[in-house]
Amino acid sequence: MTGIASAMDHSRVADAATITGLLRCWLRETAAEVPESGVLRLPLPAAGTSVHVDVLRRSPTGHHQFGEVRFPGGGVVNAVTLAGLLSAESTTDPDTASDLVGRVADSQYRTARHLRERRAETDVPQGITPFLAAEQALLLGHPMHPTPKSRVGWTDAEATAYSPELRGAFQLHWFAADRSVVSSQGEVADLLSGYAPEVDAGAVAVPLHPWQAAEVRERPGVRELFDTGLLRDLGPSGVPWFPTASIRTLYRPDAPVMLKFSLGMPITNSKRENLRKELHRGVEIDRLLESGLAAEISAAHPGFSVVRDPAWLAVDPAAGSGRQESGIEVVVRDNPFGVDERAACVAGLLAERPDLGRSALGELIAGLVDRTGTTVAEVSEQWCARYFDNVIAPVLWLYRAHGLGLEAHQQNTVVALDAEGWPCGGWYRDNQGYYISATRVGELERFLPGVGEFGDNRVEDAVIDERLGYYIGVNNLLGLVGAFGSQGLADERRLLGLLGERLREFSDLPLAKTLADATTLRCKANLLTRIDGLDELVGPLETQSVYVDIDNPFAEGETVA
Repeated sequence: MTGIASAMDHSRVADAATITGLLRCWLRETAAEVPESGVLRLPLPAAGTSVHVDVLRRSPTGHHQFGEVRFPGGGVVNAVTLAGLLSAESTTDPDTASDLVGRVADSQYRTARHLRERRAETDVPQGITPFLAAEQALLLGHPMHPTPKSRVGWTDAEATAYSPELRGAFQLHWFAADRSVVSSQGEVADLLSGYAPEVDAGAVAVPLHPWQAAEVRERPGVRELFDTGLLRDLGPSGVPWFPTASIRTLYRPDAPVMLKFSLGMPITNSKRENLRKELHRGVEIDRLLESGLAAEISAAHPGFSVVRDPAWLAVDPAAGSGRQESGIEVVVRDNPFGVDERAACVAGLLAERPDLGRSALGELIAGLVDRTGTTVAEVSEQWCARYFDNVIAPVLWLYRAHGLGLEAHQQNTVVALDAEGWPCGGWYRDNQGYYISATRVGELERFLPGVGEFGDNRVEDAVIDERLGYYIGVNNLLGLVGAFGSQGLADERRLLGLLGERLREFSDLPLAKTLADATTLRCKANLLTRIDGLDELVGPLETQSVYVDIDNPFAEGETVA
């Protein structure tokens, strides 16, 4: 991204960031050639024109940096105009095109606000733990997405209260539900003890995100429960909670649990609602880990863990609504991230920070350079090597040894840092992203017979390899390399060579061999998925997103001695 200065024009920076995301997506998803520098000309035949883009830096991982975008006559193209032009090249459906343009505009507006309000911040509020700081750091959002900060439907007041980027904090909203319409698994009452208000005998206190509480009341299957007295509104109560990077998962440093709610609002590519199969999946994986798998993970990789989802609570929709979910479903998640735990969501750690001048990663690397007396490049390479060994290697080992795949993209991955700032361990989180190999399920059934049935996540290896190839290889590892390169911390080709060699240590695993040595990789196309109007949580796994082939950047890696 360019155009960042001390006296920052927030709207211009947000426009530049939005253009960068759109162009990175378009160039990757159309396999367009990008020059090392100079002017890139993009023909737009549907509009009968073209645009010219100043390429400031070509990135082998696709994290290119650009200057202005102009029409041939010299007129400057802004992000919303560019979104309209690109959508016209991909669809003739005016509703689809309008939806993309609207979300791009919304995302840009919110990004500008995040930058403006965080830039004006004079003191970091008390109670911001290292974990929460990273969750609140994604001011620009996913660097390879066309609408990373779109939250269509939120007012400015709601955004102030509920956005992690604006350091939102709020009380839980509570409903009282008759036990006859409540389903649950796990020790929910014990886990929520101390936070739930008292309710009458025969009722259950159900927590909700306050935006969810307002939105869900008029849903079919919920309205009838209120009308018949089976559901009552208790209002907000209790201590404030903090939204994490996912927006719908709430955290308190002193709470033993986090709470993951359903939000019926499109965020990036999906409405973020908990499905019943995902609720079952989280508890099933918790039982799998408890039955012996966690001990095996710890023995092989002592610093790595899976954040567990041991319980859930849901209100059943009224009979005859035709729905399985009411929209009132909450996952109760373990919270291992207390006040003193130096842990960070990887996406937040790497996130560019125009409001500060450099990312948390940049701060870490600078501190390590001072302490070690070595160069930025040397520290960066060692940091990435330790990251792979402590965070990525355990994920690959788990899939190789047990056929359990983890959708370990950067937002689902938490890295543990030692006192100096080196990676020393990690966690995976997200009950939606467990894949059990249908051909190797016996590896896990020795711990928990029938695993993957209730959670509906037994999947063929070919599908798992495609999904994990993107999430682990492209999003996580190539995103890591791209962040180091775009922030001027390292030569991307050297990092690609280093990580490629580590992937080859797992070459008996087809997934790792493909990432290290294949000519092309399968890659999720975020722009085309958005243009097609696909919801990544709806329908069969195989068709939830658009995937394309891209040249394998690991092939551009240089050997690191």
